[in-house]
Amino acid sequence: MNSSDIANRIVEAILAQKLAPGSRLGEQALSLLFGCSRTLVREALMQLAARGIVTVSARRGWFVMQPTESEAREAFEARRVIETGLIRHAAPMDRAKLDKLKRHLREEKRSLRGDVGLRSYLLGDFHVCLAECLGNRLLAETLRDYTARTTLIAMLYQSTHDAHQSCQEHVEIVSALEAGDIARAEALMADHIGHVQQALRPQRAATDPLDQLRAALAPVAPAPFRPLPLTQEPLP
Repeated sequence: MNSSDIANRIVEAILAQKLAPGSRLGEQALSLLFGCSRTLVREALMQLAARGIVTVSARRGWFVMQPTESEAREAFEARRVIETGLIRHAAPMDRAKLDKLKRHLREEKRSLRGDVGLRSYLLGDFHVCLAECLGNRLLAETLRDYTARTTLIAMLYQSTHDAHQSCQEHVEIVSALEAGDIARAEALMADHIGHVQQALRPQRAATDPLDQLRAALAPVAPAPFRPLPLTQEPLP
């Protein structure tokens, strides 16, 4: 196993939603899991840091990135430009490539009734598979990273986008490509990415750093009413 293999395994775990935003990636723990040196693990993490998948702190170590709202917006904009552009400029797909996409769609449909991790991975990997079938392996690798980022964004911002809806939108995109309707396929892809982005729930910015603590320490119930004793002397 080399550093690229380790990096790919981490990206796959993110696509499967098995690594959440902010998860700590300890060098020692990873070296034990992968049966390799910490140097190899560090090389893999440095690759992922350069690709914007993980971040590093001098004192705290390596962590899966936690995208801000502006980073989330930029990631979706980048995906929209790349994926619609790929469709617009690609040559017509031959039968072998269309069959490959249809096999992927069948796997997606089966995953809807099974493991959530596999479902998440396949829904994200569709975009990588499509880029490969459209003939651009370089952009396919770039899309894998952007898809990993948007998967983290969906977890962080509690996406409400339905997996069945995503799968159906993928089916419609492939159908348009098979029919040779490039303009429709491009429009469907733009709508699909927009639907995923619109399903995010932006986090409310805290106006007071003590808001969360104040809410946690608020009285659980109002103090009970205690009447004054009948024998108490009246106040002057």
